[in-house]
Amino acid sequence: MLISDKRNIHIEELKEANNIAVSDLVALTLDIVQGGASVGFMQDLSEEKAREFWNNVLAKVQQEKTVLLVAKDSSSHQIVGTVQLQIDLPQNQPHRADVAKMLVHSAFRRLGIAENLLQHLEFIAKKKRKSLLVLDTVTDSPAHALYLKRGWKVVGNIPNYALFPNGSPCSTTYFYKNLE
Repeated sequence: MLISDKRNIHIEELKEANNIAVSDLVALTLDIVQGGASVGFMQDLSEEKAREFWNNVLAKVQQEKTVLLVAKDSSSHQIVGTVQLQIDLPQNQPHRADVAKMLVHSAFRRLGIAENLLQHLEFIAKKKRKSLLVLDTVTDSPAHALYLKRGWKVVGNIPNYALFPNGSPCSTTYFYKNLE
């Protein structure tokens, strides 16, 4: 377990599924989508679909294809943030990984949780001998600003790449970071 110094939040790697963790991840995802974030889901996201998504992620964690970090409130033990490091890539890309699904609950934003999750994820990537990380996010979003602040480099923007949960289009920016 990695301990964060940010507002009684601690970061840990979730290695196995349990009902409480899945329920927290489902609630977190619903909060994010209801807040309008473009994270791969539409407004009609149900608890059942969110649970199916997280069970699939946790299956990949068990298969060591994905690293899943969670940020927990130290007093309630509720998961209030998460990020994934996807390491199951083609054979010709053993040196890199994809960062995905950086989520922080709306009630816990602006506390440094996303930055702390990202910092821990980069540390784990280095330990796994990954020298290149890649991610995408909504252009000009708070996450976009975070990645710039943390030294990520912009590859480019793709207009109308994805949809916000309400169905309106959004531009996506691709980033990379060399860890060496």
